[in-house]
Amino acid sequence: MIHIINKHKNHITAVSALLIAIGFSVGFIGNDGMKNFTLITATIIASVPIFIKAFQALRMRVFSIELLVTIAVIGALFIGEYVEPAVVTFLFLFGAYLEARTLEKTRSSLKELVDMAPQEATIIRNGNQIELPVEEVVEGDRVIIRSGGKIPVDGRIVSGQAFLNEAAITGESTPATKKRDDKVFSGTILDSGYVEIIAEKVGDDTTFAKIIELVEEAQESKSKTEKFLDKFANRYTPAAVLLSIVVYLITREVHLAITFLVVACPGALVIGAPVSNVAGIGNGAKNGVLVKGGEVMDRFSKVNTLVFDKTGTLTKGKPEVTDIKAFNDLDSNELLRLVALAETISEHHLGQTIVKEAKARKYLLNDEPEDGEVIKGNGIRATVEGLRLTVGNRKLMIKEKIEIPKEIANYAISREKAGNTAIFAAVDGKVAGIFSIADQIREDAPRALAEMRKNGIKKIVMLTGDNQHTAKLVANQLGLDEYHAELLPEQKVEYVKKLKADGHIVAMAGDGINDAPAIATADIGLAMGEGGTDVSMETADVVLMADKLMQFSHAYSLSKATIRNMKQNTYFAVGIVFVLLLGVLMGSVHLASGMLIHEASVLLVILNAMRLIRFNHKKRQQELVSLVEPAYSK
Repeated sequence: MIHIINKHKNHITAVSALLIAIGFSVGFIGNDGMKNFTLITATIIASVPIFIKAFQALRMRVFSIELLVTIAVIGALFIGEYVEPAVVTFLFLFGAYLEARTLEKTRSSLKELVDMAPQEATIIRNGNQIELPVEEVVEGDRVIIRSGGKIPVDGRIVSGQAFLNEAAITGESTPATKKRDDKVFSGTILDSGYVEIIAEKVGDDTTFAKIIELVEEAQESKSKTEKFLDKFANRYTPAAVLLSIVVYLITREVHLAITFLVVACPGALVIGAPVSNVAGIGNGAKNGVLVKGGEVMDRFSKVNTLVFDKTGTLTKGKPEVTDIKAFNDLDSNELLRLVALAETISEHHLGQTIVKEAKARKYLLNDEPEDGEVIKGNGIRATVEGLRLTVGNRKLMIKEKIEIPKEIANYAISREKAGNTAIFAAVDGKVAGIFSIADQIREDAPRALAEMRKNGIKKIVMLTGDNQHTAKLVANQLGLDEYHAELLPEQKVEYVKKLKADGHIVAMAGDGINDAPAIATADIGLAMGEGGTDVSMETADVVLMADKLMQFSHAYSLSKATIRNMKQNTYFAVGIVFVLLLGVLMGSVHLASGMLIHEASVLLVILNAMRLIRFNHKKRQQELVSLVEPAYSK
């Protein structure tokens, strides 16, 4: 029964409005008996869903807004006032309808994400192409996607080439070129081309499914302001009832006490903060920024110190081998082959860069190294073809008691001063070569850091495991306040703890893998999504899906705008209630007009929150234009 009434609440509102119109019409021609009958009928019909919600709240020991309206309506009917309870119940239901419609728009970003979810997939099984619901695709399936199609799973391209619109994942609508061996994500759209992929993640394990899940959870989570307002409302409602009784005892006017009760409803106050939270998180999701809830948004808005990892965060994270210098009469190509074989055990980006270079030169890396060991933050040890290789930084050479001749040390320093990371490769206890690896600073880094300073960041620090010379070069180019080089993961954690102890509110940005401990330690942990999506989503408070620092700047300014919007709504709601109550006591605000103003205030705070949906919209469009124009000018 309750379900049916809730389902037809809009119809009940419409019937109530019709009956009120009929009541006023027959009253206009002098039929007061019929007028009162239709108005009482309208009141009873419109009151049913309100009474039900009030009763359900009471069973949970909660004093709801519906309870205030219920008491007021019963009181008005009792004293023979039929116009005002009919109008009040209608306005309450109509206000709820408008609120629901407006709130639906604030959740539009999430709805758009859900609508982007692919429903079907074309796969090859037993040599045949078949159409399947996306839920039935399994890992290892070969999936075909043609122009205009949606990628149904996370996977790796094994054939073909295409332009993909990855807006659902990254927030960027500029198509990205994808070719063999590139990773693709569920929910992205193939603009033009043809690809075949091997499914690696399916169903709820896909990145797209996790994004939807995280945004849903984030929009349901509450900020400190919302939690405070919930507690406040639970105390405020019974207080309003008691105050209305006091008003009656002082004035002996039932009508005034009932009006006081209705006008005291804290509707705008209760809804103002949650709707700002939902709209802000929705804006972030639409722009490729996942903010994990209202409390994160609140903490993020207070951040005054940024700590960055270097590689993959301030730099592009796509390092390349720029030079291989071999010593001791060893051929550089042979050294590359041996070191690449050893580095196959490493997941570190520098090690994988060496492996990538070897593959680019068509070296076969089929043999597995023996006794392979990864020395966290320093390098690796392994036996390859009977040779004992030690590959890593200076610290590893010192730790292994491998002497670095002066000539080689000077060469390494010269490469580092030129902006390279120098990787030492020792064979059987002697340094056999230096690998120079360089990474480029992100194009948007200077602008993003400048914007964040403008928005309230006081200090920017870089922590890196890279050498002093490269770190200094990057820090100088970006105008950072501090940099600390040659750090192990645990040393980054200690530095973040020190900053917090000194009173800084710290946001730590890293790739979400090597920097996970420091990210978890900071007040706000932020991860670059593509650098390790699964770990990033689990570890960080904020995830940038497009790996762009301008998204970081957007997220930071969005957090400030969201909390500012929340405060505006709270102050406005409190002010309206205060003015209305004053108006009631002065006799200038009546029951129906008070309810009308009350509902209008609720809609105004929602409309104010909706401005967050388009926050920085023009700026984002300008960024996209600046990205697209150079591409078309080539």
